[in-house]
Amino acid sequence: MRKLITGVRTLSLVCISLLPLHLSAGYDTHPDAKLLIESLQADGFDPAYVSSVLAKAERKQSILDAISRPAEKRLDWGGYRAIFIEPKRIAQGVEFWNEHKETLLRAEQEFGVPAEIILAIMGVETRYGRITGSFRVLDALATLGFDYPRRAEFFRKQLADYFRLVRQEGADPESLKGSYAGAMGYGQFIPSSYLAYAIDFDGDGKRDIWGNPVDAIGSIANYFAEHDWRKGEPVLSNVVFNSPVQEQWVNQDLKPERTLAQWQALGVGTNHALSDDMKATVMRFSSGDEDKYLMGLHNFYVITRYNHSRLYANAVYELSQLIKEQIK
Repeated sequence: MRKLITGVRTLSLVCISLLPLHLSAGYDTHPDAKLLIESLQADGFDPAYVSSVLAKAERKQSILDAISRPAEKRLDWGGYRAIFIEPKRIAQGVEFWNEHKETLLRAEQEFGVPAEIILAIMGVETRYGRITGSFRVLDALATLGFDYPRRAEFFRKQLADYFRLVRQEGADPESLKGSYAGAMGYGQFIPSSYLAYAIDFDGDGKRDIWGNPVDAIGSIANYFAEHDWRKGEPVLSNVVFNSPVQEQWVNQDLKPERTLAQWQALGVGTNHALSDDMKATVMRFSSGDEDKYLMGLHNFYVITRYNHSRLYANAVYELSQLIKEQIK
């Protein structure tokens, strides 16, 4: 029996010694860490500093579990809508509007993005700053950059941008928290979006999207403006089928490619007064056995640049309209 126990102990020690080092000792020893360290060294970072930060990054299985089952992929429109279109979230949007009306209207004026769209983004993303994520951004980006092969390259780039972000802002890389995907603040900006679109909207010399709703509002508005939001244009239109629905027409691309005139030639129209040269994509939203069809226009596509999902964009737009009814 003692020999058996000794053998089991020996086998256990061998198995433990074979575990990847980064599971227990951070990510500085991961085979792909060297490339990241070298790329950041070319950008002026001390390799020893980068390595020391990576050594403190922890692998989180809960992050890998969460990214494998996003709501956009496991729910139909009915299930997805039930999460985001609810009285409490609408009421919280009105409350946020009442508190930050002046800033929201200033952002709308300066960037041409409707205040209710800015509100709805924050409502869907974080309940207007109430739920911004509890994961260390360092852990999220390292876990996905080194242990999520399907999108590892993307998240390693985000991790590199995170190093640039904390250097610019003078922040402790271990201190910032966000979602399981490393998104941060009221509007859930990933590091590359922060570097490109976050702005100081209150003039205090800082771009604080974590604790400053003024900067968060301005940054979201700037994001949409930079992605070519067209002031005054509609987001969606109804669909009138004058011929049987063809599957190849529906849910093919988020980006509109056919003009309304081209859709009309196929027997697909709308009873809204829109220009024939306006481009649209036909979308189906399913709730159980019920299907609803809509035309996504250019500004709908712009919303999907925030999250590449028609369900997401439709939830943002519907929430925005329900808030708008309450505030105007």
